[in-house]
Amino acid sequence: MSSFRKALITAAALATAGAAWSQGFPGIGRAATPKEVAAWDIDVRPDFKGLPAGSGSVTKGMDVWEAKCASCHGVFGESNEVFSPLVGGTTKDDIRTGRVARLNDAGYPGRTTLMKVPTVSTLWDYINRAMPWNAPKSLSTEEVYAVTAYLLNMAEVLPENFVLSDKNIAEVQQRMPNRNGMTTDHHLWPGKGLGNGGKADVKAVACMKDCAGEAKVASFLPDFARNAHGNLAEQNRMVGAQHGADTTRPPGAAPSSPAAPAAPAAPKPAAAGGAPTALLAQYACTACHGMETKLVGPGFAEIARKYAARADREAYLAGKVVAGGVGVWGAIAMPAQTLSAAEAQKIAAWLAQGAKK
Repeated sequence: MSSFRKALITAAALATAGAAWSQGFPGIGRAATPKEVAAWDIDVRPDFKGLPAGSGSVTKGMDVWEAKCASCHGVFGESNEVFSPLVGGTTKDDIRTGRVARLNDAGYPGRTTLMKVPTVSTLWDYINRAMPWNAPKSLSTEEVYAVTAYLLNMAEVLPENFVLSDKNIAEVQQRMPNRNGMTTDHHLWPGKGLGNGGKADVKAVACMKDCAGEAKVASFLPDFARNAHGNLAEQNRMVGAQHGADTTRPPGAAPSSPAAPAAPAAPKPAAAGGAPTALLAQYACTACHGMETKLVGPGFAEIARKYAARADREAYLAGKVVAGGVGVWGAIAMPAQTLSAAEAQKIAAWLAQGAKK
């Protein structure tokens, strides 16, 4: 067979394979609908491409903040109990220059979000896709604009009567305290568009003599927190190289099988009178409350003991689960929850009966 004929047959075979591949596998999958694509395509770029039309005032943002944000970030964005502070460390001079002077001050305690973030689009995008912690993507477009405006108002970037919108957000960008603090001059990528045009700092030259000892990277979980969120081995997928530790066993205990880690057990339905584990997991209650002890908020057993003498404890607790509150257990507030009245009643009934496991 001539070389030309072989090449022709090979090209035809490749074209046929490509056509078959482009058609996918019969009966498996389908093309995403425009609505499905739109639900995922929510990113907002620094040039504000992807930003939806809308607006929100600082005043509206304060209401949303106190109801849905302050429980983790503090009333003034100063919390250092749950998350690092968002506001602080910036000055009017930083707003003028676009560079936060205290980032170069080794004596300044900590770094806040507004000290570091260079683009207002980053704030808008993250609040929109990830906040509030217990119900991400639940904020309306107006609420995201409003919360972003209020956050910038607390940092004295925007005045109290400001209304942030897609029409003026580019002007607000020019007031970000660290807008000129971002650089690409770090040689991670070559090219004049990304840095100074120097070579990328990825030579990967192997050490051949007098080499430093190999670093041992490990993490440590204190015993008292080991099982705070249940057995991690039951919360990881079986595929992949990483498997959750069996946190029901002491550190270093041999797995149930010498050949493989303990297989995650199938979730067990709650026994009559037992913990409503599915509900507690669904609404991220265990992110803040341990079964016996305090995490961010009090343990479930602590709550049950506190209200054991109240005749109306079930109705009272159901109301607190839905409405949230602050001041009973400390300064950190619990935000209002989105669960139904029937679900709240189920959790309240379990707490009223002593929060038995």
